Amino acid sequence: MNQAKFFINDEAEWESVEAGIKRKILPFTDGLMAVCVSFEKGAVGTVHSHDIHDQIAICLQGAFEVNLAGEKRVIKAGDAFLAGKGTPHGVVALEDDSRLLDTFNPHRDDFVS
Repeated sequence: MNQAKFFINDEAEWESVEAGIKRKILPFTDGLMAVCVSFEKGAVGTVHSHDIHDQIAICLQGAFEVNLAGEKRVIKAGDAFLAGKGTPHGVVALEDDSRLLDTFNPHRDDFVS
């Protein structure tokens, strides 16, 4: 568990996830995790689902085409989507440096192991 009391963005390094996608993991508990994810224009978060995680993704900047259980919508800064356990979801970044704040319950062991 990363129980840091503060997250200082300028002090945190980006972690490359895959081509055109990078992330910063914020402090988390066993039951809650937030991750800032940055996408280059055209980068794809492939459609997938989670067995045990509920996820809320908030668009911080830029824009995304979201595929949520086969329904496609465009979201922009201030918009969000909910992908509950087992719900297929994915995104395509429509602008450079588009960012999501992904929140998970419980935290993602696979992100920190």
